[in-house]
Amino acid sequence: MRCLAVVCLGVFSSPSLIAEDRTPPWPVLAPAGITEPLPGTQILTEENDLSHDLIKSNDRFFDRQIELAAERRNQFRERVPTSLEGQEKSVAPNKGRLAKMLGVEPDAPPQESHFVYRSNRPSPLLATDKLTIHEVTWKAFDGVNGYALLIEPFHLPVADIIVIPDAVPAGLDTALPTCIRLAHSGCRVLIPGLVGREENGFRMSQREWIHRPAFVLGRTLIGYETDVIRTAAKCLLSSREDEERPLALLGHGHGGHLALIIAALDSRFTVTGVTGSFGPRERLWQEPAYRNIFGFLNEFGDAEVASLVWPRPVLIEYGSYPDYGYRSGPNGPLELAEVRAVEPGKPGFLPIPTETEWVSEIDRLRGFVKDGVEAIPDPSTFSDTMLVSLAKHLEISSLAAPSESLNLPQLSFDQDTICNELIRHNEELLHTSAAKREVFFRNLKTDSLSSFEETIEPYRETFRTDIIGDFGLPLLPPNARTRPYQVGDKTLSYEVVLDVMEEGGAKVFAYGILTLPKDFDLYSGEKRPVVVCQHGLEGAPQDVIGESKHDGYKAFATRLAERGFITFAPQNGYKYFDLFRMQQFKAQSIGKTLFSVIVPQHRQITEWLAAQPWVDGEKIAFYGLSYGGKSAMRIPPLVDRYCLSICSADFNEWVWKNAATDQASLRYSYAGKSEYEIFEWNLGGSFNYAEMASLICPRPFMVERGHFDGVAPDERVAFEFAKVRNLYSAKLGIAERCEIEVFPGPHTINGVGTFDFLHRHLEWPAPKN
Repeated sequence: MRCLAVVCLGVFSSPSLIAEDRTPPWPVLAPAGITEPLPGTQILTEENDLSHDLIKSNDRFFDRQIELAAERRNQFRERVPTSLEGQEKSVAPNKGRLAKMLGVEPDAPPQESHFVYRSNRPSPLLATDKLTIHEVTWKAFDGVNGYALLIEPFHLPVADIIVIPDAVPAGLDTALPTCIRLAHSGCRVLIPGLVGREENGFRMSQREWIHRPAFVLGRTLIGYETDVIRTAAKCLLSSREDEERPLALLGHGHGGHLALIIAALDSRFTVTGVTGSFGPRERLWQEPAYRNIFGFLNEFGDAEVASLVWPRPVLIEYGSYPDYGYRSGPNGPLELAEVRAVEPGKPGFLPIPTETEWVSEIDRLRGFVKDGVEAIPDPSTFSDTMLVSLAKHLEISSLAAPSESLNLPQLSFDQDTICNELIRHNEELLHTSAAKREVFFRNLKTDSLSSFEETIEPYRETFRTDIIGDFGLPLLPPNARTRPYQVGDKTLSYEVVLDVMEEGGAKVFAYGILTLPKDFDLYSGEKRPVVVCQHGLEGAPQDVIGESKHDGYKAFATRLAERGFITFAPQNGYKYFDLFRMQQFKAQSIGKTLFSVIVPQHRQITEWLAAQPWVDGEKIAFYGLSYGGKSAMRIPPLVDRYCLSICSADFNEWVWKNAATDQASLRYSYAGKSEYEIFEWNLGGSFNYAEMASLICPRPFMVERGHFDGVAPDERVAFEFAKVRNLYSAKLGIAERCEIEVFPGPHTINGVGTFDFLHRHLEWPAPKN
């Protein structure tokens, strides 16, 4: 009989430890003395840091997918007609998808409203013989009001114009002279207040602070501002008597970004002017977090959005772009930074395209629509050329000359009021999110196990495509490369590299450490169960094998192998700080996530393991700590080979942990923390952890929880787990497949109840001593 050859070099045990326990606190591992690869594999020869190579490979893959998305968007040309006939019908699906990405409804301002003069300022801020300036407010949606300056000419207006400034206090100063000039030309002008980009007490922009929970709850800050301004347009229209006059949009910087989106969704605007905003969007992932729109680049760039405005004219001025944000990290360009950001907020900046890039995007737009686009290369903001063209489209007979300096009072918007209303709105959405998830899951049947298995499948598919994101690529032949790694008293481990998927010349691979028990003969015909042991944030396979500095893992991959299991410790794509965090934004820009790559890596790992003659392919379990516990909720639902899942040091009421901003929750909430990649689109309306666990069901599922783990308080963990227990036990009658172990410890592997759970469900005998 052929046996697995093992040479044990330099094994050392502390005499004092042996005298006390005979089991050292950490596995004593040494470099393996053999050189042959695993049977049926090639020798692994790469000398680089394989964990780092994997993350960089993932990065190149996401970059290539963004390029491919841009190429595929050319199909948009076939959906946008070049004649008026059928225009609205043709682009209605595109508008609907854009609105869904923003969390708004197309062509449907939320409610009836009207302007109210601010009670604390009953008199105008400014009154001359030509105009007045008032502060006004209006009901926008669900407890959120709009706030604006309303400039009214003395005579009956000839047009209404909403001028959206950039989202900084100076934006109002930039826009106000132009607004007064338009009012002197006979226009009624509304200047809405936006949430500013100023840093708040959490050392992130106030815009990101509001956007983070909104994103988890299926909304966006851009969507909120879109609804506020669309309702303002409705107020302008309803405040007219019988007169008819055109309605226009004009925006600078972020205001220009909003103006283009609003005009694309709302056909009531006669003409739209954009300055200091238009350009290519392929690097959306480098922009501030509040610009993140899930799936945007699959269908849209600025050219595609602007094409939805047709046949209404769009005036696009190069203008002056806001210079805002972090453009590089200490180690180089932003996309290569691999150091933790100092600020909790996402590093990012507003793009400033070159004139060539600007012209190229204009040309793309003109490829969609043959007329109605006016490009103004003037580098100033609201130039005479822009305003003269605007006046022409509004049929304004005479554009007033720029005004001499007026004695204006200090004008600004009440940021506390604007922000607090949106924060309260997010909190209300959080409170009602559980009810939305119940509605979302209304088609799930639990009257029998067979009914459940049939009706859970569509939800698993939604999770795969709409929440995690699936590239839909076939797995490559694994082309396994291995080499011996370390040897211990009872174990021998190998490094393993597998090819996973490839598209457009960018390849993804999987890497991990396979650990075999020494009492196991690979050639005996025996098949052993496997436990996949997953590291956490900034971790590597080596961390779960036996390095004592990673004491939270307690070397559980090796300890389980010492009990007779085969274990595999994969490298997952959440390591190297900003490098991987930016990958989340790359992925989200095309409707994907980090797990869109991690899931196929695990599919390949489990398929390769199952194909080995010494593995029981029906008994491959997943066990992850911390971010590995987060993985335990997302990977097994989509990897059929996983027969059970154990979530350690992570399970909690996940939507609350991401979206809660009240003072009592901030100790636990990610809303103010540095993990800026953690937020996932619309989990609030779809999948909290109980719902994710239902995607694992009816396979066994277990939670490992330390009483003193800072992930969440016991009450939140128990609350969410009770819903899982109810499904397994009360509804489906499989209570023995669902457990929780709570132990008096911190954020760590406990390895007591979970080990028993593995032995029982993998049907492998536990050690007798």
